[in-house]
Amino acid sequence: MKKMKFSKNSMKSTRMKTLFTVMFLITGLGIAAAQSADGASAPSAPGQAPTPRPVASVPAGNGEIQGIVLDAATNQPVEFATISLIDPATDKPIDGAVADIKGQFKISKIDAGTYNVAVSFIGYERQLIEGITIADKKKVNLGVIKLGSATEVLKEVSVVGQRDMVEEKVDRMIYNAELDATTKGGDAADVLRRVPMLSVDMDGNISLRGNENVRVLINNKPSAIMAANIGDALRQIPADEIKSVEVITSPSAKYDAEGTSGIINIITKKNTLQGATLNVNTGVGYRGSNLGLNGAVRTKKLGVSLGGWGRSQYNVTGSFENNQKTLNNGFETTNIQQADTRSNRLFGNYNLGLDYDFNEKNYLTGSVRVGARNGRQWQDGLSSESYVDNALVRRSLADVETVDLSNSLDFSLSYTHLFAKPRKELSIMGLYSINDRTNDFTRMNFDTDTQDVLNRLKNENESFDRESTLQIDYIEPIGDKQLIEYGAKQIIRTAVSDFSYFQADGANGEFVVLPGDDLNNNLDYTQNITSGYASYTADLVKGYSVKGGLRYEYTSIDAFTQTDSDIAIPSYGVFVPSVNVSKKLENGNMLKAGYNRRIQRPSIQFLNPNIQASNPLNISIGNPSLDPEFTNNYEMGYSMYFDRSSVQSALFVRNTFGSISRVRDVVGDTIRTTFQNIGQEDAYGLNLSGNLMIGKLMLNGGTDVYYAVMSNNNPDPIFNASNDGFVVNGRFFGNYALNNGWGLQLFSFFRLRRVELQGYRGGFGMYNVGVKKDFNNKKGSLGFGLQNFVNPQLTVRSETVSPVIQSNSLDVRDNFSFQINFSYRIGKVSMDGPQRTRRSIQNDDLKDGGDGGDGGEGGGGGAPAPARQRRTRGGN
Repeated sequence: MKKMKFSKNSMKSTRMKTLFTVMFLITGLGIAAAQSADGASAPSAPGQAPTPRPVASVPAGNGEIQGIVLDAATNQPVEFATISLIDPATDKPIDGAVADIKGQFKISKIDAGTYNVAVSFIGYERQLIEGITIADKKKVNLGVIKLGSATEVLKEVSVVGQRDMVEEKVDRMIYNAELDATTKGGDAADVLRRVPMLSVDMDGNISLRGNENVRVLINNKPSAIMAANIGDALRQIPADEIKSVEVITSPSAKYDAEGTSGIINIITKKNTLQGATLNVNTGVGYRGSNLGLNGAVRTKKLGVSLGGWGRSQYNVTGSFENNQKTLNNGFETTNIQQADTRSNRLFGNYNLGLDYDFNEKNYLTGSVRVGARNGRQWQDGLSSESYVDNALVRRSLADVETVDLSNSLDFSLSYTHLFAKPRKELSIMGLYSINDRTNDFTRMNFDTDTQDVLNRLKNENESFDRESTLQIDYIEPIGDKQLIEYGAKQIIRTAVSDFSYFQADGANGEFVVLPGDDLNNNLDYTQNITSGYASYTADLVKGYSVKGGLRYEYTSIDAFTQTDSDIAIPSYGVFVPSVNVSKKLENGNMLKAGYNRRIQRPSIQFLNPNIQASNPLNISIGNPSLDPEFTNNYEMGYSMYFDRSSVQSALFVRNTFGSISRVRDVVGDTIRTTFQNIGQEDAYGLNLSGNLMIGKLMLNGGTDVYYAVMSNNNPDPIFNASNDGFVVNGRFFGNYALNNGWGLQLFSFFRLRRVELQGYRGGFGMYNVGVKKDFNNKKGSLGFGLQNFVNPQLTVRSETVSPVIQSNSLDVRDNFSFQINFSYRIGKVSMDGPQRTRRSIQNDDLKDGGDGGDGGEGGGGGAPAPARQRRTRGGN
């Protein structure tokens, strides 16, 4: 047995060394060949002159000027930016160009002489580059030109240029969250509810176009904060620190193959300018409070940022009811349950960032992020009544407490080398993440007549997730219109879960370990992924662009428990193609189409064999032998831009094979949920969103509609299931700017009921309104918000149906809330600091757990967390 494992690991190590050796040789040759390359960049300065109009005097020489236009805040291309060639003597334009979808531009046939170049676009400050000398037959490369958001004062009338709330790119959609003030004092889940194509339920669980298999990144890299439960992790990220959210629906070959429906990249606000700032923001409310402090200092070469944020949630109350019928051995049992629910949570997020510029061509970026979570949930008075043939056979009463604690650490370091040739670069990145978690529950059972404590049941479940990653990327431009990217990556991931069940008599009896391998065991799961990719991008004639690539990933898994010394999971390799094509139309609109194949590996939530039984009538257990699922994604989109408004639309098809699906069966009168690779899911849908600006009023909204078809293809009629139906989500956002720094905002979101393989989960809606006042030149702000004030309760009805199960549940949350927010900024920054594209590592990875636990599903006691040193290979 050990020999086989050694042989497998040796082969894996050889493949990894060979792949990285080839990568280093190729990149070394590229570096050597590039030392003689020539490139120059010119400084840019903001100008205040109005945008010039082309005139008839057009040069016809042999000179050429080229460059790239990027957004200073996001480092994304500024598509369709206007570039004007200006005669300094007359200050009038004599030629011009428009940037393409990559932000690139070129002005050709220029006479010898000295010129100025103006770069502008709606909503950005105009950049004027002066004194550009063109010799006969000489090409001048201006390098990267960055545009910042515009604020101009003309004749005492304030005109604020504002980017669209939603921006459409070739392979992604960008939601500019910093424009939304209704999220102040909230968290990342509040922000993501506003993003087109996304749906976030009451527990913070995310789905993209109706699919929960989404990979969430923070600043282009994974985080241990997300490792255990995405819904809870999002509550650790303050909304005030989120700049934008990127929804990548058609990831290129550069991204990991995982994430069936796509990737969500949360971009936080960064400061890489000169100077020092200190921001403080706080809020106090009926159901939650928060406090944040962030500071940054930047010198010419060194930048340091340090920040912390904490949030508490309290008064989170509600109730649940569950009515289920089960059929087992010819006996039909009816169980009726109800309980009051409440929860308190405390979240913290702290980060330290460092970037250092050795020189103009070499820089280093590092960061440390620490997260902490302390959550407690209670089911008070959990009463159950069981009937057989309409006769009462059992009654029970219990109180349940679930404790969810975690600590996470992310450490990342990135080195980037820029070549003299524009856009050519090499980057080497490393990441280490660890997440420790404790997720326990205690159930206290009472005598239904005397209310005395009969016994207590406790489940202790500790675990950790550890991940180490090394990645190398190399970018090689070919001329002005083509780009080749290739790289390699190694991920070593370990997940360990250690769990035990205990029982005690009465209210004060000593806990004793319960016997049984299914109640006391552990899981040690190690996954190694070696991958390489190549990607090609080209701007073709007549406004066409294409980006295609191929990625290969090889996965090997070593897993064991106390009772199973070797869980047989075969290694596998997979090719993952992707292609995106876009067409820029003459009116500035864009048409695009894309295809990609994705793989989704199961995360610890699906693998963990710990029985989650805080609700004894609804239990769940993971399956360590799960295989990955595979998905083909197709989409076609069209974006229209006119005046200060835009409309984005997309049609999509998603086909998933070997889907990791919930399978529910009956044990006695208890519903048991586990997971198997027996499902097929297809979705056919439409996304539609728009942004409208009329004077001081900005409106943004959208809807996602798709038809879902699901089948588990199980030949056993007991488990065989299929379902289909429409799923609809919608959102609306409004902002109105009043005078003297006052502003009003409104947000609403709804999701109609969602079909599932064995039934449906009910829909819900929420809304909030806010008013804010900016003061002291927008350094400070004071705001007030109300949420769900007309109908203060959210009610979700769900149903599960199979030949042996009929279950109906009702989940009620008291969701009325109000909050007062305050923020203030101290310090000043200038535009003297270096502006670089900061690369970071990302693992676009793992199918995460679904719904957060509620009363109907017995949430609690089963997620992973720090192991108690019991990682021995079992088996006799």
